Amino acid sequence: MFDHIATPSTMSALPANPHYSIQKILIAVACGLLASCSSGTMSSSSINPVNWITPYKVDVIQGNFVSREQVEQLQAGMTRDQVKAVLGTPLLTSLFHADRWDYVFTLKRQGVEPQAFKYTVFFKGDKLERFAGDSMPSEAEFISTLSNKRVLGKVPVLQATEEQLKAAEKSSVSRAGPGAQADAANLPAGPLTTVYPPLESPRQ
Repeated sequence: MFDHIATPSTMSALPANPHYSIQKILIAVACGLLASCSSGTMSSSSINPVNWITPYKVDVIQGNFVSREQVEQLQAGMTRDQVKAVLGTPLLTSLFHADRWDYVFTLKRQGVEPQAFKYTVFFKGDKLERFAGDSMPSEAEFISTLSNKRVLGKVPVLQATEEQLKAAEKSSVSRAGPGAQADAANLPAGPLTTVYPPLESPRQ
């Protein structure tokens, strides 16, 4: 009886290693999922880790801030100069609408919707006739919106009082011993003079 000898034709008919075939199938499925994600909802900008970090943006204030206290000072009959002294220089003036001044300012903060305020004053000739606009925030409210909400600790005292200086001097002398106390008592009361060597050596 002859044993069956494997030939190239019979070897090609043998099934491949199932471990490697499953691995290839998993790799193909993973590549397909990545391709569908990249072409679908996910973009290169969303995948980039740099875009995950939100940079800090400073508060941006544009225009002239007009507070509630300033608006309360307006009175009909005021001159243009008086209105400008109270509200400041208007942001918008037009040659075609010389009888009105528009005060507009916007506030942009990180993580907060932009806020816009507008107030308009109307003149008749050189006199203030009427004024209207948004409900303006008070100065305290405006400052509170600019604060960073951080609670700071108590500020340490940076300057010592005379009593603290005397107590520190007594404690340092008592630690040095009786000899140092006697030397400190023998020191002259006047200011000490310091002798410095000459800057140039004497000529020979």
